Amino acid sequence: MDSGPCVVFLLDDEPDLVKALSRLLGAEGFTVRGFTSAQDFLAAYRPANRSCLVLDVAMPELDGLELHRRLTHAGIPLPIVFLTGHGDIPMSVQAIKAGAVDFLTKPVNDSDLLRAVRAAIRQSDEQREANDRLAQMRERQARLTHREIEVMRHVVAGQLNKQIAADLAIAEHTVKVHRARVMEKMGVQSLADLVRSAELLGMR
Repeated sequence: MDSGPCVVFLLDDEPDLVKALSRLLGAEGFTVRGFTSAQDFLAAYRPANRSCLVLDVAMPELDGLELHRRLTHAGIPLPIVFLTGHGDIPMSVQAIKAGAVDFLTKPVNDSDLLRAVRAAIRQSDEQREANDRLAQMRERQARLTHREIEVMRHVVAGQLNKQIAADLAIAEHTVKVHRARVMEKMGVQSLADLVRSAELLGMR
């Protein structure tokens, strides 16, 4: 995992709480960017490699659950830890189902918050690694010719070389050549690795 700085975005409409939690998280080595309104957060937000959002549920103008939905719809996979002063079980279930890392009630216990933030940063690391791998696979896929892509689709579907040759109306030897080139260009050593790459690319 990357050992770079961890950025915790903190959004709560209580300025005193933002200050207190900023001190707590800062003392643990996190870089904290605190906000007291959703609009200020949205205006200032810039993606960070290792980051998460500690988010109050009940806020004026735009509540935390709605902000979470907007971030998700915008394709911003920012791991979120919810805070609430009056949360209930249905609300927490809704938040977790929507992808929240945790749902904590105020006054939040320091150790619980730190545990949840660290879990959110781990999720951020995992998301970034998955995105990096997908980008790498797409770069490799872009090097394939049209025929090689056709062969790859047949291979990951479980077809034998002679079946692929019949379907594509080419010689079996030609299929073997294309298959070898696909394996080389995709950077894989086995059929299982090729299948996993195809699944990642949405080719199956």
